[in-house]
Amino acid sequence: MLRIGSPHRREFLRAGALGLAGVSLPALLRADARTGARPKSVIYVVLDGGPSHIDMWDPKPDAPDEVRGPFKPIATKLPGVRFSELMPMQASTLDRLAVLRGVRSVENDHFLSEVYSGLPRGAGKRPAFGSVAARALGPANGVPPYVSLNRPTTDQFEFEKPYYAGPHHAPFRPFGDALDDLAPAKSLERLADRKELLKTFDTLRRDIDRHDAIRGVDQFQAQALDLITSPRVRDAFDLSKEPKRNIERYGTGKYPHQTVKSIMYDWDPKPFVLARRLVEAGARVVTLRAGSWDHHSGPEADIFHALKHIVPVLDKSVHALVTDLEARGLADDVLVVVLGEFGRTPKITPQGPGREHWADAGCAVFFGGGLKMGQVIGATDARGERATRGETTFQNLIATIYAVLGIDPATALPDFTGRPQFLLDDPKPVASLFA
Repeated sequence: MLRIGSPHRREFLRAGALGLAGVSLPALLRADARTGARPKSVIYVVLDGGPSHIDMWDPKPDAPDEVRGPFKPIATKLPGVRFSELMPMQASTLDRLAVLRGVRSVENDHFLSEVYSGLPRGAGKRPAFGSVAARALGPANGVPPYVSLNRPTTDQFEFEKPYYAGPHHAPFRPFGDALDDLAPAKSLERLADRKELLKTFDTLRRDIDRHDAIRGVDQFQAQALDLITSPRVRDAFDLSKEPKRNIERYGTGKYPHQTVKSIMYDWDPKPFVLARRLVEAGARVVTLRAGSWDHHSGPEADIFHALKHIVPVLDKSVHALVTDLEARGLADDVLVVVLGEFGRTPKITPQGPGREHWADAGCAVFFGGGLKMGQVIGATDARGERATRGETTFQNLIATIYAVLGIDPATALPDFTGRPQFLLDDPKPVASLFA
């Protein structure tokens, strides 16, 4: 794979022209073509707010009362490994999953730059890994390579940004009028008009030194025409083609607000189903956020009441997604990652009760992607406070995703000033997943 340290600018640009994924990627793609192997894809499920590791994947039944929590541990498919009783379905399929315990984040607040790029705010603005994948790998079958099923928020809290990967590698979001634009042209005349509209961009002067936002226009032309003329793309987003019973199998129910017990929300399984349909159609990265996990203390709060409702329905969604991918022969081709931005304090706050932000230990769940499943990687101490073995960072997690996609985690990209900027400061994947 291509590795770039601090080369001469001309050498750096020449290397960049070979493709972000490095010189081994064309060989990899040729090998895939010969063997009929399907390109890898990633479904990235973020439990926004910070799920409680102790009450889910890393229970501490022998800890004191102020740590343990009310949920009983249950046996899993792996001898000696226990999960919370709220997750019987993941427990029964742990031989096909990999759980990482002791995942450590740098941020201890709801800034998800670390979740999507591997690096916190203080490390500079790095592109979201989906944008890097879109730049390196491009679209397949006209399907956008990077799709975010997360509605955009205010700019301050928007974390799936392409930055210097290029504006045309931002995620496609199927909201508002975006899907209307995917409708097939109803007549040849209308299609011709659309082409004519796109061609008007060609009148821009090509002899100027374009700003990166203008360079993105040419890419948008090609992508836009693919999108508006591809029934395959439209069908991938069309959940009416999915049997209702299958959508329901992904989990239905209600869950309470994190800190107000009386406010209830409907669990939405459709993003999980849609993510599966999109990777089947050729999307390389699909991201989604599921539920609400910021379970603090407060006069109306009760973390255990909230988890009792939300964890079982998440369990159903994850189990349905995993088994659906297996049934469709996609287990080795699609990597599923489920995580939050951090764990929650081992010590329970009496008022509520609740648990607060805790960056020193969290969990992540991996499935598929050709990685080694049926293992628990890392461990935390008796109170679930810190890793005692196999501490993993978000950089290691994102590096693992890059490696699965065939992208060298040690690659550098030219930033807005033209200087090479590494994707990650610590590009080591989680080695145990590749053993």
